[in-house]
Amino acid sequence: MSDLLAKVNERRTFAIISHPDAGKTTITEQMLLFGGVIRNAGTVKARKTGHYATSDWMEIEKKRGISVTSSVMQFEFQGKRVNILDTPGHQDFSEDTYRTLMAVDAAVMVIDAAKGIEPQTKKLFKVVKQRGIPIFTFMNKLDRDGREPLDLIAELEEVLGIEGVAMNWPIGMGQTLQGLYDLRNQRVELYRKSDADRFVPLDAAGDLPADEPLASDPQFKETQEAIELIKMAGNQFNRSKIIAGQQTPVYFGSALTNFGVETFLNSFVDLAPAPASHSVNEGEELAPDTPEFAGFVFKIQANMNPQHRDRIAFVRICSGEFHKGMDVQLARTGKTIRLNNATEFMSSQRVQVADAVAGDIVGLYDTGNFQIGDSIYTGKKQVFAPLPEFTPELFVRVSAKNVMKQKSFHKGINQLVQEGAIQLYQNYQTDDYILGAVGQLQFEVFQFRMQNEYHSAVTMESIGHRVARWIKPEQLDPSMSSSRNLLVKDRYGNPLFLFENEFAQRFFQDKYPDVVLTEKI
Repeated sequence: MSDLLAKVNERRTFAIISHPDAGKTTITEQMLLFGGVIRNAGTVKARKTGHYATSDWMEIEKKRGISVTSSVMQFEFQGKRVNILDTPGHQDFSEDTYRTLMAVDAAVMVIDAAKGIEPQTKKLFKVVKQRGIPIFTFMNKLDRDGREPLDLIAELEEVLGIEGVAMNWPIGMGQTLQGLYDLRNQRVELYRKSDADRFVPLDAAGDLPADEPLASDPQFKETQEAIELIKMAGNQFNRSKIIAGQQTPVYFGSALTNFGVETFLNSFVDLAPAPASHSVNEGEELAPDTPEFAGFVFKIQANMNPQHRDRIAFVRICSGEFHKGMDVQLARTGKTIRLNNATEFMSSQRVQVADAVAGDIVGLYDTGNFQIGDSIYTGKKQVFAPLPEFTPELFVRVSAKNVMKQKSFHKGINQLVQEGAIQLYQNYQTDDYILGAVGQLQFEVFQFRMQNEYHSAVTMESIGHRVARWIKPEQLDPSMSSSRNLLVKDRYGNPLFLFENEFAQRFFQDKYPDVVLTEKI
């Protein structure tokens, strides 16, 4: 095995997905704790103490206790290099999440054991399923009363269409929680016990030692009966099915009380795949141990350090090795760029990186060279498949409150638009700025960040839901515009109409039958 392949095989790169408030950020914190990179886990419940979740680095996230941007974190665990991408749970930021899911080799799905599968989880699971990547399920909040474990596993199959295979099983729940029956490791993990004695081995018959108080507890006997049932009638563990994304290992636990998380992480780094090949050049496969470097930009973030007004392009390395100071080609422009300044992340903490390999995520300091979806490479030209784009549905007119601050207003708009969460348009006749987004929260975050990071207060006037459709410039006559179909241009100068509703679009197409309208340019 080559030295490069050995390094690649140590990588585990995954995203955490969930519905808001299922505990995704909390489990991320606990993993970082086991990775030795933080001393205590800050949760969204600890805002009054000044402890914030490490993965929520943005000011608005600390104030509101939500994740609205994908964070990237790295740590060493059990001889593996783990890259976690913590994604926003809020549906208004699904675009950022969808792109992030293109940059990982596996996904961890966090489900609230009281609520089961919720709408946002279902949407994100669909993307994971389309990619065929392995998915690991953590049934969270076992410290509270929740649904029957059998119901939760059955729901995976019924709602998501994936086999669930139990890796451990709760002994009680909420007030009666006493531990986890660990099928994979043939042991019981006791609840609220210290490190030294929390694991009790089971004998060949699946019984606890006679001197263990839990051994004679009726609740443990009930758990043993449930285990017998799932061994006979449940799905059988199948590693190849897991790797193909057809079966998900299911773990129970409580991220808030740090129960079951270490066992889950141990199992994950063992079962999750190392980086795989990526599709390039419309049909070729690029192996991760190909010597030449190649990667793609899946995220751009402005002002990770507001004092320095910096802009970071996040790159998933797909082949070869990164070395500080190397020259790469940017496929879109053919331009040569020297990568002198690259970082790895512990959320808002960052360290300069000299070397990285396929599977790693690096942040490149960017002066405006990169766009989301860009391919960079050395040697043979490698162009990765396009990343998903969403057509906005909500629109607002935006202007600077203080006309004397136009410079910071324009700088802020341009930098935040390049992150991809909001789209920028201009009225075709007046050049007024119009912003488009998938959800309302994106506008609130934009307004907050303009004020907080660029010291530019903005006025936003809603023009509501619109249907955006592009038109070929050669077919455009500005007189086609009306109050019901606003004519604008995107930031690349391409014309499009913002129709009041689908009826207005149909009326337009009846009036101009030869005009071709498209959802994307």
